Amino acid sequence: MQNKTIIIADDHPLFRDALRQAIAGLDGLDEIVEAGEFTAARLAAQNYPEADIMLLDLSMPGVSGFSGLMTLRAEFPSLPIVVVSATDDGVTIRRALELGASGFLSKSASISEMRQGVQEVLDGGITLPKSYCESPESDPDVADLIHRLHSLTPQQSKVLSMLAEGLLNKQIAYQLGVSEATVKAHVSAILLKLNVDSRTQAVIQLGRINMAMVA
Repeated sequence: MQNKTIIIADDHPLFRDALRQAIAGLDGLDEIVEAGEFTAARLAAQNYPEADIMLLDLSMPGVSGFSGLMTLRAEFPSLPIVVVSATDDGVTIRRALELGASGFLSKSASISEMRQGVQEVLDGGITLPKSYCESPESDPDVADLIHRLHSLTPQQSKVLSMLAEGLLNKQIAYQLGVSEATVKAHVSAILLKLNVDSRTQAVIQLGRINMAMVA
């Protein structure tokens, strides 16, 4: 049986303990890696390229809302990511799935429900709260925006997330190991694909995805 590695990314130690308890009994579990903020979550994904799954809190230091999910999906496309959140309304769940999550766990779920959900994803499926009823996006503008976001390349998604963090072109270029000219080209492509005129408008558009979420 292949050994499994699971990354838990959540800033609340007590809830990380709950997740650890939930997955501790899974067959073949070899290692549990914990991250308490977003930078550590990215580093964990880099250091454990063969990780089987990441359990990702939507709101943690270093990131807010779906930006973290989008960044990780762009950087680690083969890593299944299950969003774990106390905000478990239908809109939030649907948008998480549309943006690449392999499932959604509510923080109000029981330990056994969490364990079962993680196992479902490890088995190749998608886990969702039993209360979730699939429905189309009610806001046509948001539906169009999500479609446009899907048109971004992985590198463009990374750049957009860094713009949302307030980084300058020079800082983005340094982090990505590319030239400023390359970053400018990515920014121009992002503006074109999102049908906006400025970096600020692009960040505002990205923020609209998070409007369904509550603090």
